[in-house]
Amino acid sequence: MATSRHRSRRAGASQPATVALRGWLLAHARCSLESLGRLHRRWLTSLLTTLVIGIALALPTGLYIVAKNLDTLSSSWHRSIQISLYLKQDVAADDGAALAQRLASDDDIEQTHFISAAQGLADFRKNSGFGAAIDALGKNPLPGVIEVTPRASMPAAAVSELVERLGRNTSVERAEMDQAWLRRLTAILGLVSRASWVIGLLLSAAVLFIVGNTIRLDIENRREEIEVMKLLGATDAFIRRPFLYSGIWYGLLGSILALVVLGGCYIALGGPLATLTASYNGSLETRGLGSGGALGVLAIGILLGWAGCAISVNRRLAAIEPR
Repeated sequence: MATSRHRSRRAGASQPATVALRGWLLAHARCSLESLGRLHRRWLTSLLTTLVIGIALALPTGLYIVAKNLDTLSSSWHRSIQISLYLKQDVAADDGAALAQRLASDDDIEQTHFISAAQGLADFRKNSGFGAAIDALGKNPLPGVIEVTPRASMPAAAVSELVERLGRNTSVERAEMDQAWLRRLTAILGLVSRASWVIGLLLSAAVLFIVGNTIRLDIENRREEIEVMKLLGATDAFIRRPFLYSGIWYGLLGSILALVVLGGCYIALGGPLATLTASYNGSLETRGLGSGGALGVLAIGILLGWAGCAISVNRRLAAIEPR
């Protein structure tokens, strides 16, 4: 009997909590829908605000996508890097081939290819058209060459160190690699990546200002209504709630528009992107945001809309007192 009374008391205590939670959820759902309806009634102002927010979110996101694809492209270019080791004239062909085989076992080297002096001369005679002039030299002026392909995942600084290390080999006369373009590419990638963050922060501040200013105008238009609500005993939290949901709707709709803009840009650039991919024999793959990135843009838009609204509405409500 005591056990059943205890169970009924516990069930009675949990029932009001469930009713309160249901009422809280219904109140927030109703407030959210009313805020959306208010945006719909002022559809032109809401559309302009949403457009500005969407463009502000699309610009840094597009730069981020460009930086990510440039990084993939640089990896493809990295695989085409070759270091040329020009051997000394007194190094025999067998010794050069053995050196190339030893270097191939280095952890920083992906593969090596040895070109003997005789093979280099034959290729030069075939491709240059100066066969008679070469025969007049009497001896082969070309050294043996080892073409070294570094490991694809090596950073630019490590590749430079590898060139210096290979150049110190006693059988190597000179080690060469055109590193200027690699340094420029690395600098461009760093600039684009940094620019995407800087522009993103600046435009995020712009979104905060846009949403805050829109909510401020909305509060001023409803100033008399807010004064009456305060006279009737409404708390600031109750009055603030619909404005916060308006900010969330602005952020959500703006981020959705940003994704639509980015999708339209991708479709518009589909032809040139396909041509670029084909030039790499399909090894280059362009990447978009993906589902995770799209959800991130939506979350950032909602957060910025809510934050811009919260900053503005707290200041304005504190300044409004019933007369």
